[in-house]
Amino acid sequence: MSAERLQGLLIRGLDGDSQAYREFLSGLSGYLRSFLMRRLSSLPDEVEDLVQESLLAIHNKRHSYDRKQPLTAWVHAIAKYKLVDFLRGRAIRDSLNTPLDEEDAFFATSNVEAAEAHRDIMKLLEQLPEKQRMPIIHTKLEGLSVEEAAKITGMSESAIKVSVHRGMKALATMLGRA
Repeated sequence: MSAERLQGLLIRGLDGDSQAYREFLSGLSGYLRSFLMRRLSSLPDEVEDLVQESLLAIHNKRHSYDRKQPLTAWVHAIAKYKLVDFLRGRAIRDSLNTPLDEEDAFFATSNVEAAEAHRDIMKLLEQLPEKQRMPIIHTKLEGLSVEEAAKITGMSESAIKVSVHRGMKALATMLGRA
């Protein structure tokens, strides 16, 4: 089902058409399942729970949907929050089962370096025009496809590719000056 059709069904549902809203949730579940399966291919048993949690969150937040904005951006934001919550919870549970040997602590990798690298990348990206920055964030950092990034930004797929290419070239030039 296309994003435009889903958006139309949601809007009709928000206006009181309960059948359209049920059809929206049904169609959206397949989209969410695919979206989450790509990100959790190693944990397929968890996908269905996340689909249900995402659908519940979307239902509970349906009043916050801005009809003028693309549906995919709003849905992706909610699904990503659910995914991050899941991964965070899983990391905490896994860390509780990790033995606290001195040797393990000595060889443990530091999250500080990753946080510093992320901060540095974001500072560089802030120097790019939004037309280049957002496609890079969506495709390179968030792992979305060109098609998904195009839907979120409202740009064409070819414009996404060109913006990513030009943005990456500009970042390389910035790094060359550093």
